[in-house]
Amino acid sequence: MKLIAAALVISFISLPSAEETKLGAGVTLKDATPIEAVIATPKNFVGKTIRIDGVATAVCSHMGCWMAVAPDGDDKAGTVRLKVDDGVIVFPVSAKGRKVSAEGVFEAVGDEESKEAAGEHRKHDANASGHYQIKATGAVIR
Repeated sequence: MKLIAAALVISFISLPSAEETKLGAGVTLKDATPIEAVIATPKNFVGKTIRIDGVATAVCSHMGCWMAVAPDGDDKAGTVRLKVDDGVIVFPVSAKGRKVSAEGVFEAVGDEESKEAAGEHRKHDANASGHYQIKATGAVIR
């Protein structure tokens, strides 16, 4: 019986940890901007390169062109959408529920592609902003 218990302990100790997946340029900024601050005062961040840390709550299921990130996965607190040009970075659907660090330029939504992503994002989060997003240059999924 002790041998079986020891084997189980060894099995759990040797389980691999979740891999990090770097997308695009990854993240280079040392400090993250709190998602709550971005949601509360979005105009203060327009045109600035920022980093956010949180949990992916939704991912574009068609082309992986956007991902919603909430602080600690609590989408009731609001989410920030990361948008990329189609095919440049593809956010995997498997990112949903995982920790994410991402960075890019915070911008007002202007083009049709971004407006379409905002509409799809609102299907997942009724409180999602259709007006702002991060044009992501990179992300790390943990």
